[in-house]
Amino acid sequence: MILGVVIEFAVGMICVVLGLLLWKKQKVSILHDYHYKHVKKTDITAYTRQIGIGLIIIGAGIIASGLLDIAYSPLWWIPLLAGFVIGLFMIVVAQKKYNGSLLS
Repeated sequence: MILGVVIEFAVGMICVVLGLLLWKKQKVSILHDYHYKHVKKTDITAYTRQIGIGLIIIGAGIIASGLLDIAYSPLWWIPLLAGFVIGLFMIVVAQKKYNGSLLS
C-alpha cells in the first residue's frame, strides 16, 4: 500500500515537473522530435504551453489519487481518470492543431 502511494507521488511529480519544463521553459526537446516536427516556430510557445498544462493535469490527477489512496477512500480512481481524460484531451488537441496529426 505505502509503496503504491510512493510510486503514485513519484510518477505524478515527474509528470508535473516535465509539464512545467515544457510550459514555462519551452523545453520542446523533452518530446520526441516527430511530435513537434511540423510545429511552426511562431507556435512553439502555444504548443509547449498546452502540452505542458496537459501533463501537469495528468500529474495532479495521479497525485490526488495517491492522497485519496492514503485516506483509504474507495473513490481514488476519480481524480486519476479525470486527470488522464482532461490532460490527454489537451495534449491530443495541441498535437492535431499545431503538428497536423498525432504521429506525423
